[in-house]
Amino acid sequence: MDIISHGLWGGITLGRENKKSFWTSFIFGIAPDFLAFAPFFASVFLGFAEFPKFSTEPPIPDGIPAYVHNVYSFTHSLIIFAVVFGLIVFANKFLSPPSLKLRRTPWEMSAWGLHILFDIPTHSNAFFPTPFLWPYSSAHIDGIPWAHPAIFIPNIAILIILYLYFFAYKKRETNHF
Repeated sequence: MDIISHGLWGGITLGRENKKSFWTSFIFGIAPDFLAFAPFFASVFLGFAEFPKFSTEPPIPDGIPAYVHNVYSFTHSLIIFAVVFGLIVFANKFLSPPSLKLRRTPWEMSAWGLHILFDIPTHSNAFFPTPFLWPYSSAHIDGIPWAHPAIFIPNIAILIILYLYFFAYKKRETNHF
């Protein structure tokens, strides 16, 4: 799935409480791809690396540096997500001094896990299959690429419907007060 859709899905599913919650969910939704690809694209922009050759197909994976693949494996692992989320919840509950404790569980962080769940069936073996059990296994699903019309068009349509409903519902809710 494209990075903006990941952020929008995170926002609409986990960030409806307020603007801060929305943007936190949005950021966690885009984080796995942003952390994996932003350093590479920054190095291309700054002239330190060459942009991979695109045609109508994705670039060959060998044209992208190994560190991108390594970070991608780390950020797209349900195991890593569960460990990090669990450590944050545990540390907040048992280790943090009262002045540093979070008021509640940071559920917006679950947008990271949602990102991985969406990527599992929407990435093919041809380009960055999602290693959701990394580091224990390189297992992945040979899914339908997110840019395929059968995935891309329904994704955009459902997001539009959900956001229109959310904003219409939110507007009705505020008009009653």
